[in-house]
This record gives sequence, structure tokens and C-alpha cells, in this order.
Amino acid sequence: MKITAVRTILVNVPIAKPVKTSIHDIRSVGCVLVFVDTDEGMTGESYIFTLSAKRLDVLNAMILSLKSELIGEDPHYTERIWQKLWREINFFGHKGVTLFGISALDMACWDVVGKASGKPLYRLWGAFRDQVPAYASGGLWLSQSIDELVTEAKAFLAQGFGAMKLRIGKPRIEEDVERVRAVRQAIGPNVGLMVDANQGFTVEHAIRLGRKLEEFNLIWFEEPVQAYDLEGSARVAAALDVPIASGETEYTRYGFRQMLEMKAADILMPDLGRVGGFTEFLKVAHMAEAYEVPVSPHIFSEQSLQIMGAVPNGTYLEHIPWFAPLYREKMRLREGLIEVSGNHGAGFTFDLQKIEDYRIR
Repeated sequence: MKITAVRTILVNVPIAKPVKTSIHDIRSVGCVLVFVDTDEGMTGESYIFTLSAKRLDVLNAMILSLKSELIGEDPHYTERIWQKLWREINFFGHKGVTLFGISALDMACWDVVGKASGKPLYRLWGAFRDQVPAYASGGLWLSQSIDELVTEAKAFLAQGFGAMKLRIGKPRIEEDVERVRAVRQAIGPNVGLMVDANQGFTVEHAIRLGRKLEEFNLIWFEEPVQAYDLEGSARVAAALDVPIASGETEYTRYGFRQMLEMKAADILMPDLGRVGGFTEFLKVAHMAEAYEVPVSPHIFSEQSLQIMGAVPNGTYLEHIPWFAPLYREKMRLREGLIEVSGNHGAGFTFDLQKIEDYRIR
């Protein structure tokens, strides 16, 4: 089997309700859809995205600039292809947009491998489970009132979620405490609750707030400080009983190795678009397992199901519905668990007719 072509389609998928966090104002997600064609008629699919479609053309240009390195390669040689691309991007650096390009192509190659084998990827990697716990992440935003938070939290419960994430980041500590208390009271003591500061605090503020939030039995406190401040994140983690989660903006095993060595987080959160695709995510997960550190993937809900089905130190899948309109298949939630797709490859295929509704001309 040989790769014969790499194609892309640009789409912009609107979000039903505009989203505000401490650092984001999101109205849509722009995606580069990637198609890796082979001489045996099989096509691997993947995507990477930007918030509100900003600089989407930059991601597309990076992917297309790397396609010549794939033509003629056997997609089964995922490790060789990954290393080839890693060397190719050396001049531009091993973080940022270059890794988005590698990630997209790596995921598409793995999708071909799974389709060619007639198996879902998690079974090729060594299956661990067929269902994974998921938390609702498509709501409970910073811009919502307390009444809106309570209503939405109860709606997530009605949908079958056993855990959910609330964004925090108000100027006054008391405001965030009040919002967390209201949601905890609405969902009861046995439902998992996470909070996410989206890198909005100083170390001192995060520690003061974190101590007040410990009474609410949180699953984790996510990104309390700037992602690049590993020393500061480690200080917060050391000061609090609630676990600190971080890593969604980190790149490759090298960045996560530094996080582990510095004890910057109790839970690692690799993002498939930044970490380096499936190939690198698996390495990070296994490295974290050696440190007895769990992992929880950032967004990419559909694709991350395959990872979560394979790694024993996976905790929760982040369920966010933004990309669901792109696919023929849908995730199935029951009693807090989502079934790992048994379809071949990555488990989800683009709905080409629906994509036309979102295509950027």
C-alpha cells in the first residue's frame, strides 16, 4: 500500500451559543479536514482546528507543505513517517504550527492502518476497555449566570453524564466559590465536578482559590496558571489537595517529560492536534503511566475515544459536541460512559454532504 495524495477541505462550524472563558471568545471552530489517499482505494481522515477559524489558512499551508514527504510511503510505517516529518520541520521548530501539521497527517495515516486491518485502532494498540467515562465540557461557561449554570448542570445530568466541567476566572475569589457551590449543590455530592481556569490566575490567586474550593470534592483544578509557567503550576500542585490538570497546550513527549519531572500537574491533558497525533499521544500516555500519572485527552472527543480505549491510565474523556456535525457516526453516552467505536480505523468518518454546509469557499 502506498500513499498517492494528500487533500484538504476547509470548513467553519458555528457554535450554537458563543463561548467566553478567561482568555477565549469563541463563536465557531474552523477545521482543516485532511484526507490521505492510497493506491488501494482506502482514505485516511483527520482534522485539526482553530477557534473562530482564525489563521486556518496557516494550518492548511503547513499540512500541504509536508505532503510531499508522504507521497509514496506505506501508511503502515507510522513511526518512520513521524520521524521523517520531525526531521523535516527542524528549521521551523518543534512546537506550534509545525506540530499541528504532523499531528493531522499522523492521525490520517493511522486511520488508514485501522481500515486496512479491519479493526478499530484501540484494538491494534492493545485494548484495555470498551467504554470510557466522559465529562460534559460543552457548557458551564464563565459568561453564564449562576441560574444558567444550575439549569445547564441539571440538563447534563438528564443527558446521562456522571461528571462535568465548570469554567472559573472571575475577578473576585468569592464569585468563583459561589458559582462552584451552586453547581455542586445542583448536581449533588456524587457527580464528578471539575473546574477550569483557562490559565487565568497568578500562582498566589490560584492557591488561595484552590484552598476554598477543596470542600467541593473536585476531580481536578485545570490550568490554574499560564501553561508555560511549569514552576508556578508545580507550586500550585504542591500547595493543594485537589489534583492539578494541565498540558493541553504542550507539545510532544519532550514537553510532557519536563512536566513530569517538575511535577507541574497531577493529571496530564495531551491535545491530539498539538502533541503529535496518535503516535506521540501513546508515548506520552505510557511515559506518564511510569510516573503513576493519569491522562485525560483535550477535546478531539471522537478520536480520543480510541486512545482512551487503549491506555490503562486514562481517566475521563472530554465530551465536547462542536465537531459532531462533521461525522456520519455519533458518540453514544449511557450512564456516564461512552462506547469506544468498534468501526474500523479511528471510528468516525466525515459526512461529505453535510460538510458542504460548512465549507469555506
